[in-house]
Amino acid sequence: MTRDLLWRGLLAGVVAALCAWLFARLLAEPQIDLAIAFEAAHAAHDDHAPELVSRATQKGAGLLTALVLFGASMGGLFAITFAALVGRVGRVGPRELALLMAALAFVAFALVPSLKYPPTPPAVGQHETIVLRTAAHFQMLGLSGLALAAALFLRTRLVLRPLDAWMLAALAYLALIASAQAVLPSVDEVPADFPAGLLWRYRVASVGTQAVLWGALGLGFGALAERRLRREVRGPALA
Repeated sequence: MTRDLLWRGLLAGVVAALCAWLFARLLAEPQIDLAIAFEAAHAAHDDHAPELVSRATQKGAGLLTALVLFGASMGGLFAITFAALVGRVGRVGPRELALLMAALAFVAFALVPSLKYPPTPPAVGQHETIVLRTAAHFQMLGLSGLALAAALFLRTRLVLRPLDAWMLAALAYLALIASAQAVLPSVDEVPADFPAGLLWRYRVASVGTQAVLWGALGLGFGALAERRLRREVRGPALA
């Protein structure tokens, strides 16, 4: 069954990536174009480096390739995790489990890290700190994943009503995240003259792209997995 779920996860990940690419092309990429224009208008003419990859390629084939690879990878991991959890999470059906997993993944790996280190368009951030910012962001990703795993483990150990157990697990996750964000370095390199509206629209569109990807993955994989599991149940019943 795991092999069947795996290729369904890969398929759902690719479809989710296509949905995210369309969303990014319509909402995120126009904001990047505006940020690039702002950067070009404020940069000295002799500071421009030769363009190795055209902007059209970056927001077309380049973005699509990156999202498809990311979506397929996440879809495979999603399917393996789903196979380990299905039937072990109370009376949760396949679709509900897939949606729950997608929601938790979005919160832990997209939303929460973005609260500490929001996505930044061109012209925001200094070249000298790119290594520090990248390392801090990945540390935030890792700590958020560990906090989620610890909260879910706590949830399985609590002998309480389901709602109370979930609330305590959520509080534990929030406490761990607050501690991690307090320890990690803060980064604030937005130029004073950068348009606040442009920055806000870009960040919303960037987080929205992740929301579309994880939402489409949860919906698509849940539907495919439910059909596979129904067929498995139907087989023994007919026999």
